[in-house]
Amino acid sequence: MSPRQITVLGECVADAFAEPASVPDELALRVLPGGGPANTAVALARLGTPARFLARLSGDVFGRLFRARLEASGVDLSYAVAAAEPSTLAVAEPDAEGRAAFSFHAQATADWQWTGEELAGVDLADTACVHTGSLALVKEPGAAVVEDFLAAAAPRATISVDPNVRPLLVHPEVYRSRLAHWCAFADVLRLSEDDLELLLPGTPPEQACDIWHAAGARLVVITRGADGALASLDGERVQVPAVATPVVDTVGAGDSFTAGLLHHLGTHGLLGGRLTDLRLGEVEAACLFAAQVAALTCSAAGPNPPWPNQLAQFATVGDA
Repeated sequence: MSPRQITVLGECVADAFAEPASVPDELALRVLPGGGPANTAVALARLGTPARFLARLSGDVFGRLFRARLEASGVDLSYAVAAAEPSTLAVAEPDAEGRAAFSFHAQATADWQWTGEELAGVDLADTACVHTGSLALVKEPGAAVVEDFLAAAAPRATISVDPNVRPLLVHPEVYRSRLAHWCAFADVLRLSEDDLELLLPGTPPEQACDIWHAAGARLVVITRGADGALASLDGERVQVPAVATPVVDTVGAGDSFTAGLLHHLGTHGLLGGRLTDLRLGEVEAACLFAAQVAALTCSAAGPNPPWPNQLAQFATVGDA
C-alpha cells in the first residue's frame, strides 16, 4: 500500500560540529542541516512517504542549505514560508559515545515567528498524519499558533508529537506544563528516555506511559538508545530491541525512529484517524522497522537518515 502524505511542522537548525583547524588558535565548524522536525521530514521522504514540511526558512546561507537538503530528499516545501529572520544555529559537542550536547543560538530566529495567517491556508485534505514537536511547540511567539493548528487538524488527521526537550533553550517546566494539553489532541507521543527524565524525573517508563495515556495519547513510545524502545498502546506494552550498529554519533536518531514508525504505520494503512484499529503486534512491527532506520542514522555523521536501498541489509519480515 502506498502511504498517504504526512505533514511535518517545525524548525530547521544548522548543526555545527567542531573539527580540527589548520591554525592552532582557530576553530573549524562543519555545518550540517538539522533540527528535529526537519530531520523527520527528510527521513520520511527518503523512506518513500510523501512528506510536506511546514517551515519558516530564512534566506541566509543556512536557510539556503536547509532548502537544498529538503528538496534533494524529496520533501514538499509548497507551504514553506520565506522568512526575513536569521536561521537557528546549534553547536554540537559529541562525547566519547557519540551522544551530542548542544549550545543554541536561537534568539529571535525564523523558526519561532509563526502567525495564524501563515498556517491558515494550509490544505490538509490529503494528509493522513500531522507531526510536530521540539522547540516549535514551546518557543514563543509561535508556539500558541502551532498548538492551535494541531488542535484544528486533529479531527481530520492522526497527530504525532515528539517533545524533544531542549533544557538549554526552554526550561523543562514549560514542557511539563503543556504536555497534558498536547496529549489531549495527540494520538502518538514519541520521546527519549532523556526526555522522560526531564519531564517526569524518577518516574518509571511504564508509569509515565499510563500518565500520558490518561491525558489522551493512545500510543506512547519511549526510545532508550542501546536498550531499544518501550511501546505502550492503551497500556498494552512491548519491548523492542535496538539494532546493533557502529555508532558515529546519535544526532537525529530519535527523529529517524519517529519517521520509521510513522512511515511503517502509514504504509500499512494505519494512519488517518484516532488509531482505533491499531493492534500491539502492528506497533511492534513498526517499532522494529523504526529501530533499523535509527541504527542506520547512528552509523553516519550528523542527522543523515537512510534511503531505502540502505535498509536492504535488514531481512526482517514485514519491513516497508
